[in-house]
Amino acid sequence: APISEQIWDMKYRLKDADGTPVDRTVEDSWRRIARALAKAEKDPEFWEQRFYDALEDFKYRPAGRITAGAGTGRSVTLFNCFVMGRVPDDMAGIFDALKQGALTMQQGGGVGYDFSTLRPAGAHGDRVGGMASGPVSFMGIWDSMCATLLSTAARRGAMMGTLRCDHSDIEAFIDAKRDPHELRNFNLSVLVSDAFMQAVADDADWPLVFPAAQLGEADQVRYPERVERRWSGESGPVSCAVWRRVPARELWQRMLRANYDTAEPGVLFVDRINGQNNLAYREWISATNPCGEIPLPAYGACDLGSLNLTAFVRDPFGERPRLDLAALGAAARTATRMLDNVIDINFYAVPQACNSNLKHRPVGLGLMGFQDALYKLGLPDTCPEAVDFADRSLEQLHPFSMRAAAQLCACG
Repeated sequence: APISEQIWDMKYRLKDADGTPVDRTVEDSWRRIARALAKAEKDPEFWEQRFYDALEDFKYRPAGRITAGAGTGRSVTLFNCFVMGRVPDDMAGIFDALKQGALTMQQGGGVGYDFSTLRPAGAHGDRVGGMASGPVSFMGIWDSMCATLLSTAARRGAMMGTLRCDHSDIEAFIDAKRDPHELRNFNLSVLVSDAFMQAVADDADWPLVFPAAQLGEADQVRYPERVERRWSGESGPVSCAVWRRVPARELWQRMLRANYDTAEPGVLFVDRINGQNNLAYREWISATNPCGEIPLPAYGACDLGSLNLTAFVRDPFGERPRLDLAALGAAARTATRMLDNVIDINFYAVPQACNSNLKHRPVGLGLMGFQDALYKLGLPDTCPEAVDFADRSLEQLHPFSMRAAAQLCACG
């Protein structure tokens, strides 16, 4: 379709510096990607053809950064987005974290940060005698950096900022987007705990807190009450000073009103996220990629691709249209291997991101073309058969991709 060709030419087609196309056709783009990902294999020629076959006719679509960057020879990331590391609660650490974000976005990756580690506004500093301006204030520095990079690059920068629901500055964070000039390059999400939701249900007061060990002596004396909290960037529960208490339902309503009025902030149920994480025994997640759909640990990345369901419908619009589950499963195995190879050939702007992804090797394989597949099968999207189709598709995808990932781990 003309619109598809236009998007390919504008965003994903490899061109010389003067704009002369290197990829003459979309098939050239597929070959470029397949050849680049096969370089991580012991038998690259064999796997190049396997990977090309998976890409052909749009059966499998790697994410945008892979499509645009693989095989170009350029120092760009093949990951769409990252979650960055802990933001230290000191000036040098804050600007080191800012630098990491700038370098990552310069190479084409979006970034997510949890700002809960920064002291609340008004906290006293023992060393310099000043007062902290709070996490929302420092987020403005990231916002300006992102806007500056946007002016020098073709791809719009994107960021996610999160804050715990019990952080002392949570109200300022919730209302930050009410000013249309503030934090325009951020999406915002509140990290909501199970304990907070229980307090909402019980109509109880909710303590707003900050880790006592990070406060100066004056504030430790000024706020003597303590509660235990699992805090961002900490390996376990820590003693937190209670700044003040607010009615939990009022704080929840404040979030809902702000979201209704400004579409911000979103809500991340942080305890549920970590409870369902396969690696919960070794990591704590407190941020997501910029669009919020993928929670990731510190320096984790979005290594993504999607299988196109429409390509696996047999006898479309015929008397016996059906989904070829065997073919879908085989494609899932190949796609998982391709995503795993991305980790090895990727250019990393930040060493910590390289170490994290080579160690954990996260991949995200999904499905696309669901609505079109239903149309080819003659199924209204509201019928029980459509729900069954969705279940069977995901049931087929999950075990094949998990098995492929396990086999890759076993092979080293």
